[in-house]
Amino acid sequence: MHMLSDKRGLHHAWTVLRPISTWYFVAAAIVFAIIGVWGLRSNYMKMTELRSAVYAADQNNGNVEQALQALRAHVNNHMNTNLTTENGVYPPIQLKYTYQRLQQAEQQKANAANSAIYTDAQAHCERQFPGSFSGGPRVPCIEEYVKQNGTTARSIPDAMYKFDFVSPRWSPDLAGWCLMLSGVSVCLAVLRGVAGRWLESVSH
Repeated sequence: MHMLSDKRGLHHAWTVLRPISTWYFVAAAIVFAIIGVWGLRSNYMKMTELRSAVYAADQNNGNVEQALQALRAHVNNHMNTNLTTENGVYPPIQLKYTYQRLQQAEQQKANAANSAIYTDAQAHCERQFPGSFSGGPRVPCIEEYVKQNGTTARSIPDAMYKFDFVSPRWSPDLAGWCLMLSGVSVCLAVLRGVAGRWLESVSH
């Protein structure tokens, strides 16, 4: 009697589940997958747009920090935004023009300082050797003074102007949620098919 009651309950459960076709879940999985792939592509396209903005700011002496922050925020919060390419340089973001401008500025500072030191050297050596002219002891005096007091351009570590940001494996955005729902739909389709066969076998 108890087994008969169980069979009737299973049969009733199968009657409820039968209208929900496996293909509904399959169709949902396909739709979610298509939207998810579109979302992944959108994430990548936005990344390339923001990356180009960083390169443009670097080349044109624009607001590099603001462009970098926008790129960092997008890459860190969206999947499929990896900056590293298979045959590209590493780190992938290198502020070449910003670095060159800083180097040039440091060299100009050094040149200006050395120009002033050379003027000081001439005055100093004129006092040391007032009767000396070209070819006399004044020339080595000037060279020695500049050698002792001259300056060189400050070295700037290039690592401070190279960047890479990490893209997450999964992100709670359109692409992430749709791909997750696609996976859930596939699992439900499989469970629906297995459950259907099992309920049919035990209800007879």
